Amino acid sequence: MYVGIDLGTSGVKSILVDDAGSVVDQESAALTVSRPRPIWSEQDPEDWWQAADRTLRGLGQRRARELSGVRAVGLSGQMHGATLLDDADRVLRPAILWNDGRSAAQCEVLERRAPRSREITGNLAMPGFTAPKLLWVAEHEPEIFQRIARVLLPKDTLRLRLTGEAATDLSDASGTLWLDVGRRAWSDEMLAATDLTAAAMPALFEGSEPTGTLKPDVADAWGLPRGVLVAAGAGDQAAGAAGAGVVDPGRAFLSLGTSGVFFVAGDAFAPDPEHAVHAFCHCLPGRWHQMSVVLSAASCLTWIAGVTGAADVASLLNEVELADRDPGDLIFLPYLSGERTPHNDPFAKGVFFGLTHESERADLARAVLEGVALAMADGERVLRGGGARIDRVSVIGGGARSPYWGRLLASALDLTLDYSPGAEVGPAYGAARLARIAATGEEPTAVCTAPAPEHSVEPDPALRDRLRERGEVFRGLYADLRERFRAPRRSG
Repeated sequence: MYVGIDLGTSGVKSILVDDAGSVVDQESAALTVSRPRPIWSEQDPEDWWQAADRTLRGLGQRRARELSGVRAVGLSGQMHGATLLDDADRVLRPAILWNDGRSAAQCEVLERRAPRSREITGNLAMPGFTAPKLLWVAEHEPEIFQRIARVLLPKDTLRLRLTGEAATDLSDASGTLWLDVGRRAWSDEMLAATDLTAAAMPALFEGSEPTGTLKPDVADAWGLPRGVLVAAGAGDQAAGAAGAGVVDPGRAFLSLGTSGVFFVAGDAFAPDPEHAVHAFCHCLPGRWHQMSVVLSAASCLTWIAGVTGAADVASLLNEVELADRDPGDLIFLPYLSGERTPHNDPFAKGVFFGLTHESERADLARAVLEGVALAMADGERVLRGGGARIDRVSVIGGGARSPYWGRLLASALDLTLDYSPGAEVGPAYGAARLARIAATGEEPTAVCTAPAPEHSVEPDPALRDRLRERGEVFRGLYADLRERFRAPRRSG
């Protein structure tokens, strides 16, 4: 038995997986995001721990016998978040999250301080990454910066509570802008640009390596054996890839969670920073990957359900599917939290364009689904332009549950999409697979296989052609509004 714990933005999901690779049970606990100012996004790390604790205790109420046979635990989690700890490992302030846009100015400072930044990291400096957040703290909260002894990513903050060890994996570390991604090692040059040293960084591991064992009190509280290994795990996207079997060149997936990700596996470091493509280490040795990232995906659907008074997202999707009508000229730019690929624009905003008296809730929701699909197509376009090879595409994440959305995505991307059982638990499942490898020493590619798809969704030719036309308007709207997004607001 193996446990996978995924620390997401909207909640923690923990799953129990047996030796045959089947999900025996799962438990979730919700999280909330604090937005104290526009474009800020924070969470209290203590909430992460409490949520993880609730999920394991919930599993224990139903699966005490199975938990007593667990051999290893794997972790996955939201990337880029900055947890700042003092010399007693006390949290100094709320964690600044991946979708926080406050450090745009510090990105420019970072690249001036480290002129080889893009060469070393393979990535543009973006506000979502960790290093610019530390420059922001140094400038705006110097008294906190002076007390920093350690910086941890979200899932690794859980690891510290689980094992007492400060460790991370290479996929998650790739999103900090402190890693030399090609060399798979911390970069002293990038650390110095933020007035830090390697002493503040966790130890680096491949995702399938063990990083320690559960503390006895944690094991006892959760009903797990003492001495259970904790694998390094992965950032949520690389963990999702391990779960979906996206580890060999040409394999790809779409992740439809809070954010939207197009992930392509490779066997070499292939940076394309000029187009805001992410080039990161994979969670398995000798592998890398590229990603395009849309900061708001399924979260756009949650938002429109709330502001239009829908009972919930599922009922709103049903309403859209029953209507199944073209929303006319209505187009939605899904930039509720700014955008990464291809724009790298933290100031971008969500926009409805083309509203009329005839626009109804179903039209708004359909436009939201199309807008996210068109943004994903923008990302896929730059991935291919940078030389990415894309053979097969799986779909994971909560948004994978909607066949209707799948038809829009397949048509916007002009790609066949594969849907597999349990796609919504992808990162947690990948974390459990990495735990298994850490415990058994099996060949990673023998464990991280691609499940047979339950079904596939083909592009609809007529819908593909219509979305291609709408894509031109979609991209033109962003270009027209880009400077307007950045214009300072006047106070009355």
